[in-house]
Order: sequence, then C-alpha cells, then structure tokens
Amino acid sequence: MTGQELRQMLLEKWGYSYDVQLRRAQGKIFLQVMWKYLEQASFPLSEAEYQEHLDSIANYLHALGGSTQVQTFIAQTRDRPRLGKAVSIPLDLGKRSSEWIL
Repeated sequence: MTGQELRQMLLEKWGYSYDVQLRRAQGKIFLQVMWKYLEQASFPLSEAEYQEHLDSIANYLHALGGSTQVQTFIAQTRDRPRLGKAVSIPLDLGKRSSEWIL
C-alpha cells in the first residue's frame, strides 16, 4: 500500500483526508485515524507535507506487514473519526511487535 492508496481509502470510507498516526498503547501497536483532516482550514500540514506523512506511514505499515490488516479494518468498520475520538486500528504484528514495544 502506498500513501496515495491510503489516502484514497480514507476518502472513499469517510469522505475526508484524515490524519493517521502510529501509536503504542497497552503493549500493542495501533494505527489511529485522527479527527483532523486535510480539508480543514486549521489543519497544520500542507498537502505536500500530508502526502509525505502518509507515504511514511504506508512504508511503516508495509515493512511491519500491517497493510492488509488496515485495509480490512477500514473496509469493515462502522466507526468514524469524530472530535476527540480517533478510530484505533489494532495491528497484530506477531513477534515483530517487540521491535516497537522496547
């Protein structure tokens, strides 16, 4: 998955180019779809910076083997990002999760 493909998935599912972040919590790794999005006037990144950020996230997901999990979760979830509440996508990285947890 590329950053552009990730952006297209977000647009198709929720209609906006939402910010995404990798987070570690409770000994697990999550991809969080945040409530801020590129189309907001107050969004802190330019379009080029946003695309670069998505490319970086997509590269991490690909390297960790989590791309398919993210695609499946986004396609199946009924949750949507809203103010103060991100959509958290748990990543099952198997033994590779220890690389992040340390």
